Amino acid sequence: MLYYLFRFLEQYDIPGAHIWSYISFRALLALILSLIISAWFGEYFIKWMKRHKVAETARDASIDPFGVEKKGVPTMGGIIIIVSILVPVILLGRMRNIYLILMIVTTVWLGFLGFMDDYIKIFRKNKEGLKGLYKIVGQVSIGFIVGLTLWLSPDAVVRENVSEPQKNQEIVVKHKTEAVKSLQTTIPFIKNHNLNYSSVMSFLGKYKVAAGWVLFVIMTIIVVTAVSNGANLNDGMDGMCAGNSAIIGVALLIFAYISSHIIYAAYFDIMYIPGSQELVVFLSAFIGAMVGFLWYNAFPAQVFMGDTGSLTIGGIIGVCAVIIHKELMLPILCGIFFIESLSVIIQTQWFKIQKRKGKRVRVFRATPIHDNFRKLDSQLDQTSTYILKNWPHRQFHESKITIRFWITTIILAALTIITLKVR
Repeated sequence: MLYYLFRFLEQYDIPGAHIWSYISFRALLALILSLIISAWFGEYFIKWMKRHKVAETARDASIDPFGVEKKGVPTMGGIIIIVSILVPVILLGRMRNIYLILMIVTTVWLGFLGFMDDYIKIFRKNKEGLKGLYKIVGQVSIGFIVGLTLWLSPDAVVRENVSEPQKNQEIVVKHKTEAVKSLQTTIPFIKNHNLNYSSVMSFLGKYKVAAGWVLFVIMTIIVVTAVSNGANLNDGMDGMCAGNSAIIGVALLIFAYISSHIIYAAYFDIMYIPGSQELVVFLSAFIGAMVGFLWYNAFPAQVFMGDTGSLTIGGIIGVCAVIIHKELMLPILCGIFFIESLSVIIQTQWFKIQKRKGKRVRVFRATPIHDNFRKLDSQLDQTSTYILKNWPHRQFHESKITIRFWITTIILAALTIITLKVR
C-alpha cells in the first residue's frame, strides 16, 4: 500500500519518495515495524488472554518436568507472529507480486489451520486437537496450491544460469536473456548446481516435461508438509522454535536477495529469479516477528505460540524455499526440524515393531529429541526398556537445550550458505 503511494508521489518529485523503490529500505523498515508490532501487540494480547483465562492445557508432569511452572500460560501466540508479519508486508510490499501473494496465502491458510487446532484443544477441552487427517489435508492443499501456481503462473519465471568456458580456461557464469518457466532447482555439492525435475522423469520420453512439473508439485507438497510438521514438533521448549526459525529465516533472506540480484546470482552460480526481491521484505518481517515474539516467549515463557504459530512458521519456510528453488537444501538448513521428526518416527515405529513381539522397547528416553535431554530417570516408563537410556549421561535445563539447538541451527545455516561455493 505505502509502496504504491510513494511510487505515485515520486512522479511529482516529492522529496524522499524515490527511497521506497529500494528493497533494502523497505526490508529494514519491515524488520523494525514487525519488531515493534510484536512487542506492542504481544503485551495486549497476553493480557487479554489472561483476562479471559485462555491458557495452555496443564501439561502432564511425566512428559514435561517443568509443567508445574507453566500452568496458566496463554497460548495461540502465533496470532502475534501472524499479525506482525502481515501488517508490515501489506504496508511495504508490492502486492501484485505473485511470490508475495503466495507467502501471504500460506501464512493465512496455515495460521487458520493451526488456530482451529488450538481452539479445539482450549475451548473444546480436547487435548488431541484437530484430527491428524484434517491437518495433513490442510498442509497438502496449500502445498498443491503453491506448486500448481508456480507451474501455471506466467509471472513465476527464472533466468537460468549457464557456465561458459573461456579461452584462458576460466569459467564465466552468465544468465540466459529470456526468463522462462524452469524445472531446475539448486542442489548442493554438484558442479553445475542444478537438478532438473524433467531429467529425473526422462524415462517418460516426450512426456518428461509434464511429468517433471507433476513431480515438482508433489515435491512442493512434501516439503511444505514436512517442514510444517517439523516446526510443530520443534515447538516444545520456551523460545526453541522461534529462535531456530529466525536463524533459518536469515539464511533464506540471504538466498532470496542473492537470487533477486543478477550479479550476485552469477557470482554464486545460481538462477536469477525476477521478482524474488519481495521475498526479502516478507522474510525481514518474518525475522522481526520471530525475534519480537522471543521478547515474551524466551524462558520463562509468558505466551506459547501453539500450532497457530508453529504450523505457519514451517509452512512459510517450506514455501519460500520452493519459490527460490532451494528446497533440496532444506535437509541441511532445517536439520533440527528434520532430526526432531526423524526421532519421533524412529521411536514410534520401533516401539510398534517390538510391541508385536510382546516387548516394550523404546530407542530414546523421550521424543521429540529435545525432550530426550531433559527427561528424568524418575519419569521414565518402568515397564519399558530403553536402548539409549544412558544418553545423555545427565539432564539439562530447557534454556541450555534451547540455546544449544540455536547454536546448531546457526552452524547448519552457515553450512547451507557455504554449499553454494562447494562443488
